[in-house]
Amino acid sequence: MTTTHQLPLPVRVAPAIGLWFVAPLTAEFLMGNIPITDVVAVISTTFIYGAGALVIREVARRTGRGWPSILAWALAYGIFEEAVFTQTLWNENWANVRILDYGYVPALGTGVPWLMFMVGVHTIWSISAPIAVVEALAGSRRTTPWLGKTGLRVVSAVFVLFFVLGGVAKAMLEGWLASPVQYVGAGVLVVALIVLGLRLRRGGPTVEGAVEVAVPGPWAVFAFALVAGAIFVLLYACDPTGLSPWLAVLSVPAWLSVLLYLVLFAGVGALVTRWSHRSGWSDAHRLALAAGAVLTYAWHSFPWKVISIFPVSPAVDLTSNAIMTVGAVVLLVFAARRVAA
Repeated sequence: MTTTHQLPLPVRVAPAIGLWFVAPLTAEFLMGNIPITDVVAVISTTFIYGAGALVIREVARRTGRGWPSILAWALAYGIFEEAVFTQTLWNENWANVRILDYGYVPALGTGVPWLMFMVGVHTIWSISAPIAVVEALAGSRRTTPWLGKTGLRVVSAVFVLFFVLGGVAKAMLEGWLASPVQYVGAGVLVVALIVLGLRLRRGGPTVEGAVEVAVPGPWAVFAFALVAGAIFVLLYACDPTGLSPWLAVLSVPAWLSVLLYLVLFAGVGALVTRWSHRSGWSDAHRLALAAGAVLTYAWHSFPWKVISIFPVSPAVDLTSNAIMTVGAVVLLVFAARRVAA
């Protein structure tokens, strides 16, 4: 039998290359933040999302850890990006959209609804969903390393270097820096999440330890993910910044938005944890969750405002969203066929 190490190099690293591009395309372009015509952004975001997702996935799989660790590190990634790199958690006038006005807490120096939104955005959409989709495409190599030790070191170094240099460049261009206390607080939280991911038990439930209880079918799990995703994105659509205009007229109080986010996170987490410890849980169910998340971004990209350096016409925005949506559907179909095979 041919082992992973015996495979030709292009075949061996193909899933890693796929994740390198799928992560940023999902995180920013499928969401509708940046149009696909922004070639510079297409390339530069791979060093943020692609490298980050790849490092998290490779470390988890190399050490025999599973999805609890991936989720913890994905959350750490999101906090680090928003608190240190883009500084959206602290900059009250970031991109001239006043995203922190809604539910701003002076003692924390941030808007709590935006914090809740970013927690879900990066943990699920920027990192976890792309990993799940590409692992489904990888077939029998779903949980095996895709990079050698040298490759992982190179990707890790690129990730750190780009974050440092990019963060400094952004701070100089924008002329704005968070306070030392804010940086230290975010750093402590990131380190705590990394340690948590390392302390979580390795692997998933064994066949002997799995509970012999029926699991909802993959289509039911997919529908559940779509509904949960819709609640997540529409909750933030109630804010007054106008980033997503569909439900802005409801003017949901910030405290209620935060409460609903917490209930949503707890409910989804509890259900998925419960299902995943049952013997019928499979690759198809994992893909169904990721597919529901990906398609949530796809439909919600159309009302979502573009955040781009260069002006973008409505026609370009619409075309970009349509192309990304079609691409996402095609990718998910291939992944589903791969899992079924």
